[in-house]
Amino acid sequence: MYLPIFGSIALAAGTILERVVLKHRNMNIKVYHVMSFFFLTLLMLPLVFFFWNITPEATEVSTILIFGIVIILSMAANYFTFFSMKWEKLSNLEPAKMTEPLFTIVLALLFSFIIGESLYERNLTVLIPALVAGAALILSHIEKSHFKFNKYLLAAVLGSLFFAAELVTSRLILDYFSPLAFYFVRCASIFLISLIVFRPKFRQHLTNKDSWIIFGTAAIWIVYRLIIYFGYTSIGVIQTTLMIMLGPIFIYLLSWIFLKDKPTWKNIIASIVILLCVVYATFI
Repeated sequence: MYLPIFGSIALAAGTILERVVLKHRNMNIKVYHVMSFFFLTLLMLPLVFFFWNITPEATEVSTILIFGIVIILSMAANYFTFFSMKWEKLSNLEPAKMTEPLFTIVLALLFSFIIGESLYERNLTVLIPALVAGAALILSHIEKSHFKFNKYLLAAVLGSLFFAAELVTSRLILDYFSPLAFYFVRCASIFLISLIVFRPKFRQHLTNKDSWIIFGTAAIWIVYRLIIYFGYTSIGVIQTTLMIMLGPIFIYLLSWIFLKDKPTWKNIIASIVILLCVVYATFI
């Protein structure tokens, strides 16, 4: 039940490091995309021998097709997100990036009517506080100056939508894999495809320090995704998403401590609302 809280901490740490590499170290998007999935695959490779587990259903044509959709959605989500973070002010992107939890909840609810409640819960005790927390998260980041819609903001929204669609679609076949096996196959596939498609020039855009930061970021994202997948199969998509919404609270704290970026009064109020929603859904 409480494991997604650690996922929210991993989300905060991974986001901060990702922003540092893309924005402050001026990393090439294609190089970052390929190197991220290279290190993700490399880090998980030794663990595969101990935690590899797939069922016969994982090799069925329908499962492979769904996995293909997951890979396409993931590649699109990552590229749009990296593109927006590279060229737009991060503060302007926050309202768009914060739509991902709401997209996830809405899509999970929609899938519960199409697929059924066996995979996607329709519990109002969780759904209502999740929607309230998502709305508070978005409203806390909206300013009058942010209503100017440009291609970078659009890319951030598309990235959030594709990430949500990828996660909700993944739930259809997660039961056929161990979390590590699923994430390893996903990342290895994306690495090979992006290497062929992007053909990045590593020597021109990559330093040793950049590599170590990307390596550390990859390790954090592995922890985050494994917690997400485990949460989806154990407590449900919406419940896990609600608890992962604690991530922005940790992002505020880490930004304040390491980047000297103090949260606004709206950020603080939104954090309190999110925390109350999580407590309510967990204990009521």
